[in-house]
Amino acid sequence: MKTLFTAGAVLAIAGAASATEIQKLLVVDLSVPNQITITATDGGSAATISGSDSTGFYLADFFGADGASGLNASLVSGDLTSFLNGSDGSPSLFRGGTTDPGLNVWSYTNDPTSDFEVGVQAFSGSATWSLDADDYANMLIGGERNGNIWFVADTVDDLDDAVVIGEYNVIIPTPGAAGLLGLAGLAAVRRRR
Repeated sequence: MKTLFTAGAVLAIAGAASATEIQKLLVVDLSVPNQITITATDGGSAATISGSDSTGFYLADFFGADGASGLNASLVSGDLTSFLNGSDGSPSLFRGGTTDPGLNVWSYTNDPTSDFEVGVQAFSGSATWSLDADDYANMLIGGERNGNIWFVADTVDDLDDAVVIGEYNVIIPTPGAAGLLGLAGLAAVRRRR
């Protein structure tokens, strides 16, 4: 029965997606060293779907390489949530081990479900997390890029049962700024010696 429901849901969503352009829903800012900020745009969802925020949404193909360890991210502040739901003020980041290519955001609403409606703004707010240097460097691989946002999914193996609700865009430091950051780090190391 689940297979029939999933196939029907996919057909309904595919029809809705063809009528609605896939929009940029989230901007992922990596321009501050060892920090990630995810900010909602006013873009509308490409699908109507509800699910648990304990699984959340998945930024596909986010990581450019395998990690040395699981993701180490600490929330600095934020109210990022699905637009149709209230924020619980505690969005979390997750990576399914060291080889999963995507980034998961979960635990962001205080409502029983996280809801998206085709054509209606998908997300609201923003959130900032501090990162280990290795995780941050791994996020920079691949440069500025776009990718799909899948819901309900927390790892790549969930994508068969999830739907694309929109796209994300990654902003990285400009090459000049990255060079200056490297020089500042080198100067700090020299001062310690």
